[in-house]
Amino acid sequence: MARKPMDMPAGVESVGQRLRIRFTWRKVRRCETLPYPQTPKGIAAAASLLDQVKQLNRLGLLTDDKYLELFPNTSYMLGQATPTFGEYAQLWLDSRVIVKNTRDNYKRVLNSYWMQELAGVAVNQVTSLMLRKIVQATAWPSMTDRKFAVNTLSGIYRAAIADGLIGQNPAAAIPRVKVQPPEVDPYLQAEADRIIAHLHATLEGAQRVYAHYFELAYYSGMRPCELLGLARSEVNLERRRVRVCRVMVGGKIHERVKTKYARDVLLNDRALHALEGALAMNEGATYVFKPADGRGEYIASESTPKEYLKAATEALGIRWRPQYAARHTYATICLMAGMTPAFVAKQLGHSVQILLDRYARWIDSDADMLELEKLKSGGIGTVLVQSAPRDQANT
Repeated sequence: MARKPMDMPAGVESVGQRLRIRFTWRKVRRCETLPYPQTPKGIAAAASLLDQVKQLNRLGLLTDDKYLELFPNTSYMLGQATPTFGEYAQLWLDSRVIVKNTRDNYKRVLNSYWMQELAGVAVNQVTSLMLRKIVQATAWPSMTDRKFAVNTLSGIYRAAIADGLIGQNPAAAIPRVKVQPPEVDPYLQAEADRIIAHLHATLEGAQRVYAHYFELAYYSGMRPCELLGLARSEVNLERRRVRVCRVMVGGKIHERVKTKYARDVLLNDRALHALEGALAMNEGATYVFKPADGRGEYIASESTPKEYLKAATEALGIRWRPQYAARHTYATICLMAGMTPAFVAKQLGHSVQILLDRYARWIDSDADMLELEKLKSGGIGTVLVQSAPRDQANT
């Protein structure tokens, strides 16, 4: 005797000994065969799954990943499963060739501002509106942090576009804030000379390496991380230059520099004197500045020379500035000596535009006053409005 056909809910149908559901996804009709028997219990399970699919679709949550989770045996080609924002952000971070400090800063802003809301969302489902709400609701500690966080997010989505996961960058719609960079605060040349002289006079034995270290810092403009990563093989005393091509960051040597481009730094007499002294102290060493305690081949922390500088400024009554200010000291000394911005920028590893933006106060300051003097010599300044000639006044 034939079995009586059972009533099926809308969208559920029988196929062979199994059940199938029909629905629309991304404006295309789909059907999926389910491993459910044609029993009241199986039909109820199929109807429940169909309702779940429709609900997810209505909310915009039926992503490729979710579709594969619901229908692991689907015959449709979905391309590749779209990663969540959390998965893709991790992939983006892991693929970048960056030093530990930079990586830690990226991780900080991702975990602090984006992961809580976006980690489980498919990378192609994040919208500009979602990002605006997060930005609006966040109590930013500074505009600098906000700018860095949004730039990081935008970088992730530019990579997602390149990988073919999305068509446009949702972070591009977030307004960028202009952050005024802090003004550089160099040591005066006289202060730098006093500090160097004090270090040479008070440090003894292996500690004298820090006197040579700061003399080179003040008279070469090299960054602290570049000084600590400077190898003997990159020093050419005869040609009076060093090759800056590696840095020490986070206790490790990295074969790259901050700007990603190696450069040659030409040595003045003071810088040459510092290098000769440092090399003579550590003959045969791989790196120019060897730790005074003999532990390791190179000084593995910027905090170590910092303590010597801090002690010197306190002893001399000089206002403390971070050791990075030695780089600013060199830049301002060069500019006030009349060196061209192009040459100074090359020495520092900057673009000329960055140099002009950062050190504008020290460029041609005397020449600027001479330009103002032209106002007087041109008859401008004492008479603001000159009367028109009499014959012109009557016309």
